[in-house]
Amino acid sequence: MTFSSFMKQLARVLLKPLSFIPALLIMYMIYSFSAQDSVQSSAVSSSVTYKAVITMDRFFDMQLTQAQTSRVVAKAEHYIRKLAHFGEYFLLAVSIALPFYVYGLRGILLVLVAGMICTGYAFFDEFHQLFVSGRSASYKDVLIDSCGVLCGIIFVRIFGFIGRHTIFYSLHKL
Repeated sequence: MTFSSFMKQLARVLLKPLSFIPALLIMYMIYSFSAQDSVQSSAVSSSVTYKAVITMDRFFDMQLTQAQTSRVVAKAEHYIRKLAHFGEYFLLAVSIALPFYVYGLRGILLVLVAGMICTGYAFFDEFHQLFVSGRSASYKDVLIDSCGVLCGIIFVRIFGFIGRHTIFYSLHKL
């Protein structure tokens, strides 16, 4: 074995576990949001929703009054929270499925392995919320999280398929 092939092998062995660091960071972020009590969580949601409504108002030039803005924020907050659930687990699924895909896990096995890890974490996250002041567990949130997971895995599969059949196929022909 040459020195360069040894170094390539060593790099692969070291880089495989490191490729899951983004997933661990996203898991930590999700855990941190779940660890907020109901007052903190509500304040964050209200703030994000308010900023989204103000941005939408400016973009579409709706010229909402303060009272109208408050009503829209009150109505939209629930949907923003659910969209956040979906988005967090979409990102988690991508950050878990992509390294698995790159290292050769494909097809239904990728869907099952990445899906079980992410959905399992969604159940853990809801269970964790049972022990946080003012929070509760919700099967609906796990369902929303699971939809984000499925979409994230499908995104990775499409992205990987397109990449393998366009970019890498072209490079291989050179």
